[in-house]
Amino acid sequence: MIVVAGEALIDLVPREAGALAGLDPRRGGGPYNTAVALGRLGSPAAFCSRISQDAFGEALAGGLREAGVDVSSVQRGAEPTTLAVASIGAGGSARYSFYVEGTADRLFSAPSQLPDGTRAVSFGTCSLVLEPGATAYEELMRIASAQGVFTALDPNIRSVLIPDADAYRARFKSWLPSVSLLKLSEEDAEWLGGTPREWLASGPSAVVVTRGGDGLTAFTRDGAEYSVPGEPVDVVDTIGAGDTVNAALLHGLAARDALSGPALAGLGADGWAELLRFAARAAAITCSRAGAEPPYAHEVGVF
Repeated sequence: MIVVAGEALIDLVPREAGALAGLDPRRGGGPYNTAVALGRLGSPAAFCSRISQDAFGEALAGGLREAGVDVSSVQRGAEPTTLAVASIGAGGSARYSFYVEGTADRLFSAPSQLPDGTRAVSFGTCSLVLEPGATAYEELMRIASAQGVFTALDPNIRSVLIPDADAYRARFKSWLPSVSLLKLSEEDAEWLGGTPREWLASGPSAVVVTRGGDGLTAFTRDGAEYSVPGEPVDVVDTIGAGDTVNAALLHGLAARDALSGPALAGLGADGWAELLRFAARAAAITCSRAGAEPPYAHEVGVF
């Protein structure tokens, strides 16, 4: 079982270019997308979050169930669902404005225990910024790591939500001793102001950096570096592409029984190349359709 902990929200995505073109609601949130992608790829997955009881929340819960994701660890609340308004730029890149005050996912509380059979827990995005839930997710990360559970982190920086950049950067560094796999984009890396080698020295066994259409690079603690190119695709938008990478990496590592630091160290050049190509292929499919719509196993091929 791979547990994904974090927010679920509704992305309001433009139907077409232009400010007055109208917005379509799409289920989203980085952790939510990761959980759905894992389910669609065929990994046993569970979602650990707090979701509204409103109509959007019902749609989010329904999307998890449709993907085969276990929702027994999902808390529910009467508060509204978080909204993210997306604007699509050149090359399909997305920027967001958020409506987060008093929303349900912010009031998450850490569970007393993880689901039976948990092999990995994935964290990231807004849930590690917005209090009081951020502290609860941080607590869960540290507990999971202390219990020897594989932990994955994608900070997926949303700078508009971060009032004190330096404080967040310091907090990010404090998480690294509890992180097994760090995945982030080139843009995130630049904003955070560190390097993969610096982060590896603080705890993770591997760091994967996504480079958009240029592909992915993995850095490992033994000093190795492995890269693959991006998969050619006609990009509609990039919403959910990084989340799909998260899921593909975790799915592939689980398939190889490599959800541990020593197992990551033993993947080698061929293992990392296969894993990164799988993730690039999955992300390309997501980019080929509007909103966060990660692929199913039959679309991306069996890892």
